[in-house]
Amino acid sequence: MEAAVFILSLVDCCALIFLSVYFIITLSDLECDYINARACCSKLNKWVIPELVGQGLSTVLMLVSMHWFIFLLNVPIAAWNMYSMILALIND
Repeated sequence: MEAAVFILSLVDCCALIFLSVYFIITLSDLECDYINARACCSKLNKWVIPELVGQGLSTVLMLVSMHWFIFLLNVPIAAWNMYSMILALIND
């Protein structure tokens, strides 16, 4: 069970790192005027929910498997992601 949790967490973290790099590359393209703001937003907005799900899944996996230290490291990031999502929904 524990090995499966860490393997799934590793895959999840790799996917989150890939999304972060994709966000940086897309924002860099926007900065250099290779794409316009509307295209940038449409590319990035479709990946916000999967990013939240990935971070939440990693946090819940660590809670369920009782790895408290790693869980406590993930809680502020997950809370910030949820806060920013709720704030964005309220402002729209």
